Amino acid sequence: MKHGNGGDLLAQILVDNGVDTAFGIVSVHNLPLVEAIAGRLRFVPVRHEAAAVNAADGYARARGGLGVAITSTGTGAGNAAGSLVEALTAGSRVLHVTGQIDSPYLGRGRGVIHETRDQLGMLTAVSKHAASITSVADAEDVLRDAIRRAVSLPCGPSSVEWPIDLQYARHSFGTRGPERAAPVPAPDDAAVARAAELIASARRPVIWAGGGAVDARDEVRALAERLPAPVFTSNSGRGTLPEDHDLVVGNFATSPAAADLLADADLLISIGTHFRSNETRHYHLELPSAHIQIDVDPAALGRVHPVTVGIAGDAATVLRQLPAATGEVAWRSRAITTRRAVRSHLREAIGPYREICDALRAGLPRESVIARDVTIPSSQWGNRLLDIHDPRTNLFPVGGGIGQGLATGIGAAIATPDAPTLVMAGDGGLAVHLGELGTLAQEKPWLVLVVFNDGGYGVLRNMQDHHGGSRAGVDLYTPDFSRLAQSLDLPYQLVSRPSLFAEALGKAVAEHGPSMIEVDVTALDPAPRPFVPPVPVPAA
Repeated sequence: MKHGNGGDLLAQILVDNGVDTAFGIVSVHNLPLVEAIAGRLRFVPVRHEAAAVNAADGYARARGGLGVAITSTGTGAGNAAGSLVEALTAGSRVLHVTGQIDSPYLGRGRGVIHETRDQLGMLTAVSKHAASITSVADAEDVLRDAIRRAVSLPCGPSSVEWPIDLQYARHSFGTRGPERAAPVPAPDDAAVARAAELIASARRPVIWAGGGAVDARDEVRALAERLPAPVFTSNSGRGTLPEDHDLVVGNFATSPAAADLLADADLLISIGTHFRSNETRHYHLELPSAHIQIDVDPAALGRVHPVTVGIAGDAATVLRQLPAATGEVAWRSRAITTRRAVRSHLREAIGPYREICDALRAGLPRESVIARDVTIPSSQWGNRLLDIHDPRTNLFPVGGGIGQGLATGIGAAIATPDAPTLVMAGDGGLAVHLGELGTLAQEKPWLVLVVFNDGGYGVLRNMQDHHGGSRAGVDLYTPDFSRLAQSLDLPYQLVSRPSLFAEALGKAVAEHGPSMIEVDVTALDPAPRPFVPPVPVPAA
């Protein structure tokens, strides 16, 4: 039996669960936690609580394990809320531990520093699970239960608030193994049998793989090749099959050639996808009426697109029970033709960025994490044309929030130190958490930050121009990134022509540490087709 304060207890629990790093900001209301974690693990001091959760999220996605964020009470926990929304949307395995004021003063409104009303209610709204530690006796059980819930399907962030007096109190604890995810109920045999009948009669099936398919990569590939079936993905499902596989149409469902293929299909097999609005033409995309949906969450079945057969269960388990079928010989050829057509169409649309996209893929190892913030290059081509070969290398804010890319990338880079991590950001998104450049300089991960600088919020600027609105709120004062990088001792390069990008990337990767490349978007030829986000705007 070991003895120590609450921080020592938390550090032991994290070690038991294979965690070697935590991200956070030290505070008077979490000091014992930070001190103990820094004594046994790596503590990464970020500059904002939202970045702590983003970094823990990126660490979890890239490593495939648990990410940990430590924040403070009240304002600190509130700052983390937006990033918890992202982790919840993405189904990311994150443990968020936040402080709380002294337990005798809880709920009394006495104005204790950092006090806020119903902090647990706020955390409940933005987490899969939220709980309070109310005594020394329950601390270990609450923390371990929070981890079990975070790693159990469907995964999501667990938040725990911990009063500061109980953090300092003496705890007794032992060493255990990792917390185990709750078992997933076996799929219904009758539903699987009905799905098998549909597959047997299908001639032109398609697969749509979402984030719930990424842990069933071998099974998805085997089914796709047996049928054979073109494979579409959501943004979260990218890399379920390597995107250089000839059956992978990819995250292109709304492209004209891909939409035509979907319209001609006679069976849709969806796996762990939510058919999000921006991936389905705001739910107007024509999908096959015969639909087998597989999802670990029973509530997801038929929620967006009607199902013929819904199967609740673990994707890998279900897919192993589905049979092969004999589809049309020409259907595989159609998949290959469509795959080429959608990529050719997008390459034409992005003009000068073709060379940058090609240089990125050629200049990075297949195992490099590619973290993309919300910016035009990411939204227009990075989320589609820049091939992903492994789902753990595919990081993007699924919830659509801007400014999370750098912190997410820092977490991923720390989780995967043997290959360079790439972060694609815009000047507007980077400004949201500019302070994390300090974290980048201090922690020195192998990370290349590519900043596409167009002097504002280019996505929204294009949207206002496209829909005939006046520009408002989209043009920003932009810092001198060269001097900013110099002040932080970060290697920096400016690229003003696409032909210069490959060389700049090669130099940056060779640093084996943090580096910044600024792409002067205003110096490039404009893309032939400006990117406009697929968000409906009612006619005036």
